[in-house]
Amino acid sequence: MKKTLFFAATMAAMLLASCCGQNKCKCTCDCEACQNCVEKQDPNAPTDSATIVDNEQYDLAQLKVDADGYYVLFDGTSLDGWRGYGQDAVPTSWENADGCIHLVGSGTGEAQVEGGGDLLFAHKFKNFTFECEYKISKGGNSGIFYLAQEAKGKDGNYLPIWQSCSEYQVLDNANHEDANQGIDGNRQAASLYDMIPARPQNAKPFGEWNTVKIRVFKGSVWHYQNGEEVLEYHLWTPKWKEMLDGSKFKKGGEFPAAYDLMIVEGQKDGGYIAFQDHGDDVWYRNVRIKLDE
Repeated sequence: MKKTLFFAATMAAMLLASCCGQNKCKCTCDCEACQNCVEKQDPNAPTDSATIVDNEQYDLAQLKVDADGYYVLFDGTSLDGWRGYGQDAVPTSWENADGCIHLVGSGTGEAQVEGGGDLLFAHKFKNFTFECEYKISKGGNSGIFYLAQEAKGKDGNYLPIWQSCSEYQVLDNANHEDANQGIDGNRQAASLYDMIPARPQNAKPFGEWNTVKIRVFKGSVWHYQNGEEVLEYHLWTPKWKEMLDGSKFKKGGEFPAAYDLMIVEGQKDGGYIAFQDHGDDVWYRNVRIKLDE
């Protein structure tokens, strides 16, 4: 059964440079500036921009645990625990093929066709180490979402998943135009999409397997690609707000619900991990997660 919770996100403007005359907000008083600090934002405050749909969670006790203590989210034989974003079943565009989770490309880019949609594992995670491998097609684009929510806009329809969470970019850097967009390569493989570029940029060419590791612990996040740490950032901080303000997710921008959802991203109950349907063939395998709580 589904229940809808009003998600927290309407917040007053915060000071960017100082608070109470200090260089860093200490949140020790009740003045307007301290009340508006990121640290004091309430993830349960009501908002009219989006609602979270609280769907049933998959029981992790049904999963295998490997020798390293990771839950095996995909063992190469079954898509149990997986379903479409905002859906009750696995979209027909996704298949279990040759021990991989494979998106059968539609060639439509971001326009998902009937039977398509993003694929999520139906359990929310908060502090974790997630690992997988991916192989992208020539000119292909996909992504790995984490701390994602199933959220509806004012019209009652599901918002695109990327409006609620961070994205680990999956891309053929050499043949997809997104590699040349954004700022300083922040839309290339393993980047925090549209915010932080992956450095070093060590993605392998299309058709070859890349390893992924995403670690989230108490708001700190690390991306790894092919065995190397490529970026680090920290949620729920003034710096996080600054990053959102400089991205397409900025407050008052084209996507009004995104800022409200992402400013407190995953803070209360964590969120989902999902693979993006961007219309291009992509393969994922060896998908596993370790809880760090």
